[in-house]
Amino acid sequence: MTDHIRIERRGAVQIIRMNRPDKKNALTRAMYAAMCAALRDGDADPEVRAHVFLGVPGAFSAGNDLADFLVVATGGEGGDEVWDFLMALAKAEKPMLSGVDGIAVGIGTTLNLHCDLTFATPRTVFRTPFVDLGLVPEAGSSLLAPQVLGRQDAFALLALGEGFSAERAKAAGLIHAVVGEDELESAVLAAADAVAAKPPQALKIARDLMLGPREPLLARIAEESDLFRQRLKSDEARAALMAFMNRKK
Repeated sequence: MTDHIRIERRGAVQIIRMNRPDKKNALTRAMYAAMCAALRDGDADPEVRAHVFLGVPGAFSAGNDLADFLVVATGGEGGDEVWDFLMALAKAEKPMLSGVDGIAVGIGTTLNLHCDLTFATPRTVFRTPFVDLGLVPEAGSSLLAPQVLGRQDAFALLALGEGFSAERAKAAGLIHAVVGEDELESAVLAAADAVAAKPPQALKIARDLMLGPREPLLARIAEESDLFRQRLKSDEARAALMAFMNRKK
């Protein structure tokens, strides 16, 4: 599907690695599709007990590839792969962990709201510039972030677009632990091994109890998706996206 997503198996742990370092792991439609398939396949495989998301040194993900957004903003269609992946995150039946180093923008931040354990390095900054681009939050973050962070920190993250350092993210409850860059992957994988070693049925029940009913989250993702698509076609978003792309040039 794409060389930019690498799927590895380490015992009972499935590793989903974003691997587009030249673009700081900006996610293309093909990358979303590959991650969605990996989640669904791993959930269906009884040998897989946990999923782990990793990036590359210095970049977990710079968010969605804005060129894809601009296609829709200027009259094109597409993007179902994004929403399929978000739904797969919300429906995942097995524990998900993540290791975040450096850049974590947009989905690079909101993905972690779905994870059961997230580790980050001191140089990591979580940021969601949705409103700055004339867009709205995604991945159910408008529901999950206030639940996890409290309303005011959620507003600072999702509406003001403030960057959260790893320490601030830990204090707010967005992540589990801050570890050194050289320790990140070993810490995440050790935690994943510990999760995978638990009695799987008891672990599933415990996780489901903590997550609660999925229906409100799935409904919110669908609502955000409709609004996001509408906003992408707005004059406000089109101007913001084109201005950003011009600055990059």
